[in-house]
Amino acid sequence: MMMVYGMFVFSLGTAAYQEFQRQTQWRHASQSRIGARPARQFLGVGDDTITLTGTLLPEFTGGQSNLDQLRQMADEGAAWPLIEGTGTLYGVYVIESLNERKSRYFKDGAAQQIEFDITLQRIDDQRTDLLGTLTNQALRGITGALA
Repeated sequence: MMMVYGMFVFSLGTAAYQEFQRQTQWRHASQSRIGARPARQFLGVGDDTITLTGTLLPEFTGGQSNLDQLRQMADEGAAWPLIEGTGTLYGVYVIESLNERKSRYFKDGAAQQIEFDITLQRIDDQRTDLLGTLTNQALRGITGALA
């Protein structure tokens, strides 16, 4: 297991990523002054964005169904905890975007290679009203397994 987002596990069998990028911002207000540089005041933490980039080879690794599961999670608009395989808890995140690129096709039109980028945005940890429910996630896993 590389990382878990809610109950979705990023691993070789699902959606292994090759690159992890994190951008953290801090907010500083600026006040113009005559004859001097602007005065700045620290307002607090800003956005915390994580982007995962990977390539799926459906013959050997996860495939389209795994990206579809992430899209369903994003459609709910819910936030989920993001935990690295090392045990590092990054916080609670929502899926902001998911991009995919397909290339090299089988005879039936299925892609042999799917590249993806998923962007996760951290939310205020106090916003428990945005947390996804494990019941919905578990039901989706059961119905997906039956399909």
